[in-house]
Amino acid sequence: MTTFFDDWDTPVRPQPATSPANTPLARETDSPASTVTPTTSRPDATLSATDARPGALAPVRAADKRIVNGQGDINQLAPFKYPWAWEFFLNANKNHWTPLEISMAQDVHDYHHRLTPAERHVFENVLSYLTTSDILAMRNIGLAVMEKMTAPELQIYQARQVYEEALHTWTYQHCIESLGLDQQEIYNRYRVVPEIHGKIALANRRLERVMRADFNLTDRDNLHEFALSYLFFAAIFEGCWFYNGFTPIFALQRRGLMKGTAEQLQYIMRDEVLHCAFGIRTVRTLIAEENLQLDPAALARLWEEAEAVEAAYAGYLLREPILGYSAAQHMGQFRYIANRRARQLGLAEPFPGAENVLPWLDEQANLRKEKNFFETRVTEYQTGGALSWE
Repeated sequence: MTTFFDDWDTPVRPQPATSPANTPLARETDSPASTVTPTTSRPDATLSATDARPGALAPVRAADKRIVNGQGDINQLAPFKYPWAWEFFLNANKNHWTPLEISMAQDVHDYHHRLTPAERHVFENVLSYLTTSDILAMRNIGLAVMEKMTAPELQIYQARQVYEEALHTWTYQHCIESLGLDQQEIYNRYRVVPEIHGKIALANRRLERVMRADFNLTDRDNLHEFALSYLFFAAIFEGCWFYNGFTPIFALQRRGLMKGTAEQLQYIMRDEVLHCAFGIRTVRTLIAEENLQLDPAALARLWEEAEAVEAAYAGYLLREPILGYSAAQHMGQFRYIANRRARQLGLAEPFPGAENVLPWLDEQANLRKEKNFFETRVTEYQTGGALSWE
């Protein structure tokens, strides 16, 4: 059995305790640990700003880089100020896959002959929500976040993230096509079902202003809004809603149902592990660099709104509980994971006392290979198999 990560919180091998990477709230400086050894011996490779020749530019210094509003050259990758961002990119490329490599034959039989009406309702509406969510995520990273990052090592990982969101959308479409579902009806549910639309509408409202190209981040109020919006996207939209969004399908998988779809989601989960962790790391570093104090009232509203729309969604999705999973469990897990995200951000827990009501989830979400080699294609690439997630 190959294990790619122990749980949702540890996507990358921890660095030694003495490494600056373990203190994301500290200002990251131009130190030997965060720079790259020059690969050339040209005499001008170490020019200072005052030594630059006429008609040339001063060399890039890692100290000039910032998450936003940086003064470094956005086109020059090294020297790194955020080596951890480059590590995220390298790890993301080890998890390469496509949905065509996973058989959906058993899912077709399960959907038409084994699922109850309540289980089909759950399955279809999970797909309806996810199809739109990943497109929204793709646009937010590509149009709002990536464009405002001023360190190329951050942008390069986010370019990979944009691709992965498109890949996830292809995966949902592949599931819909394989099962012969009505595409127009499934895709339009996010518009016509209020409980699904509520989550998308909240995300649009939280992210709409910061998507504008003219959103000025030198303005402190705008910078605070950007930090809150990115926090919402990384910790709630991806870190809570996606996590909870997959759980009903994993509940079916535990009973031997819809295993192909669940395996697709396990691959997506490996991507989302990195998305969430990268976003949280970036937000923490941004807050430290810009000396931001997030408004406690604004944070409280953010969590309250997220919980309210998730409760409405759970009530619709699980209006009839399915075997082993209910709306109450769905919301209990949302609050538990929300507390986990808040702790990762260095914030107070929004739902004190929330307990882990689904202790099987981290294990179920992990991608495990227990198939007979002669009965299926090998879907783990060599690079993916080399991942070490501790």
